[in-house]
Amino acid sequence: MGSTHFGFEQVDEQDKARRVRGVFDSVAGNYDVMNDLMSAGLHRAWKAYTVMVANVREGSRVLDIAGGTGDLSLAFARKVGETGVVVHTDINQAMLGVGRDRLIDAGVSLPTLVCDAEQLPFGDNEFDVVTVAFGLRNMTHKDRAIKEMNRVLKPRGKLLVLEFSKVAKPLAKAYDWYSFKVLPRLGQWVAGDGQSYRYLAESIRMHPGQEALKTLMKEGGFGHVDYHNMTGGVVALHVGIKC
Repeated sequence: MGSTHFGFEQVDEQDKARRVRGVFDSVAGNYDVMNDLMSAGLHRAWKAYTVMVANVREGSRVLDIAGGTGDLSLAFARKVGETGVVVHTDINQAMLGVGRDRLIDAGVSLPTLVCDAEQLPFGDNEFDVVTVAFGLRNMTHKDRAIKEMNRVLKPRGKLLVLEFSKVAKPLAKAYDWYSFKVLPRLGQWVAGDGQSYRYLAESIRMHPGQEALKTLMKEGGFGHVDYHNMTGGVVALHVGIKC
């Protein structure tokens, strides 16, 4: 068994999955509130842009990986209509439960299941669009996950990866100060868990930057990959088209 990173710490691969699960078990109940506070509400605009770029239509089949509290699944469900399908998934049961309840409260019923992105329980060429928002950086084997996303996409299907990325240099010092000084205190104050939010800040620093992720997606079978920086590179939306 190899080692991998959990934030800045090196851990066994099997231990990472357990510890990531612990982080999201801890933050699930306050996840949406914390997202609003951490990003000053900007996460809503980032996700809205992702939905626009996805350009799903009536009847489209969409797989939302690491769908968590259901923001994207809800938006896509309204786009695909009664003839389309949106599958809402997450590896974390607590996050998935919060998302399922939110969808039901919004009057939306769709398939919701726990699954590992590195071993997707779907056949080849099933979906028009696959999305993963703020989840790829927590996966142990990102290359395996990307290949699995490619496998379940139809030819010419589209993968959208919305993730924190490498911020522009003029913003780096201020961003580091916010991430490591303000964010854990905010997490402690709102969610009673500063350590989990320190991990989230560290995991962003360990995630591949824009060009590295583009290369990883091309190696995973995507013929065309482009990315769109938002908020000075705080986040990037990578879009890959399956050959």
